[in-house]
Amino acid sequence: MEAQQQGWQGRLQALGPGILMATAAIGGSHLVASTQAGALFGWQLVWLIVLVNILKYPFFRFGVQYTLERNESLLEGYQRKGKAYFYSFIVLMIIAAVVNTAGVLLLTASLLQYALPGNVSITLLCWVVLAACLLILLLGHYRALDAVSKIIMLVLTVTTLIAVAIAWQNGAQAPPDYIGPSPWTLAGMGFLVALMGWMPAPIEISAISSLWLKEKQRHVQITRSQGLFDFNLGYWLTAGLALMFLSLGALVQYGNEQPIAVAGGAFAQQLMNMYVSTIGSWSRPLVALVAFLCMFGTTITVLDGYARSLHASFTQLGWIASTAPLNYWLLVQAACGMALILFFKSALAPMLTFAMTLAFLTTPVFAWLNYSLMQGTNGIALSLPLKLLSWIGLCYLTGFALLFLVFIF
Repeated sequence: MEAQQQGWQGRLQALGPGILMATAAIGGSHLVASTQAGALFGWQLVWLIVLVNILKYPFFRFGVQYTLERNESLLEGYQRKGKAYFYSFIVLMIIAAVVNTAGVLLLTASLLQYALPGNVSITLLCWVVLAACLLILLLGHYRALDAVSKIIMLVLTVTTLIAVAIAWQNGAQAPPDYIGPSPWTLAGMGFLVALMGWMPAPIEISAISSLWLKEKQRHVQITRSQGLFDFNLGYWLTAGLALMFLSLGALVQYGNEQPIAVAGGAFAQQLMNMYVSTIGSWSRPLVALVAFLCMFGTTITVLDGYARSLHASFTQLGWIASTAPLNYWLLVQAACGMALILFFKSALAPMLTFAMTLAFLTTPVFAWLNYSLMQGTNGIALSLPLKLLSWIGLCYLTGFALLFLVFIF
């Protein structure tokens, strides 16, 4: 019994990188895209969300397993694999860091604007949110990020489950004879690709999780079983929340006469109204706070994760000293994201769509790269089911990416 208690105590102490991955994922792909999937198409895309989460599982897991067993990050593996892969990854990270920072920051500010009385400038709120995130990261670094993410995920999970239970009890709002649009059209292809690109998260998050794990290991000794427990908990919690948000969209907004907003900021307000109409008007302040914390958690993890990844990449290339502080990268990334909002706010929606599409098209490449690192010289032993799932996932992701390119060109 004592050994069992120590085992669970060790697992709880090791929690962190997997929860951070979940916190980073719930912003664009869950709070917005999953709910829009339910609001626009009802239950038609449930199987797609389940399938994508299952088929991407091995490639996110490999980022954690590689670090646990090789004691080095995925980035070091990428560099060893070849310069072309490593430089391609860096380019992807630079684009994603700037565009994703601007996107999640603007959406977080939109939620805050909805919660505050009066008509506060969205630009001012972007500055406020950015300053708060930087303050936490610059003063507390990983420990503060670790603690904040756990609180946010706990509150978000509980309140979302309550909202779904009440919505299910109230029943679907769509008329019984309502026939919604089909997502399986050329016009819907862009939405499907964007949804899958960020479901459960962009593929580069696997490398960021690897860096978070290395940072966690500086503070706590983590065994293989503890690290995989943390990853599995965060990953499948992310998948479950994606289905919860789709359920809310399908139960409350699907079949509604009000047109579903596609833009993130406008949809954020519809999302708040959806929660309130489900739980009750008394819950408006609570719901606004929870949704804001959800996006705030995503913003802070995006800032830390991409800055940490770029810092490690340029250090490995020898372009900066290994002693160069992470804070500089945080400030540069924050400044670039804010500049994008100030000068290209009207074009941010297509930029985000581009980033999500790019994430999907590059997923097969980096998924294969993660798998190949596990199969290289002195490869890490993988179970037969995990190998089969990896190959099925690679075939599916590659095939769908090629199909999308054929439709586009």
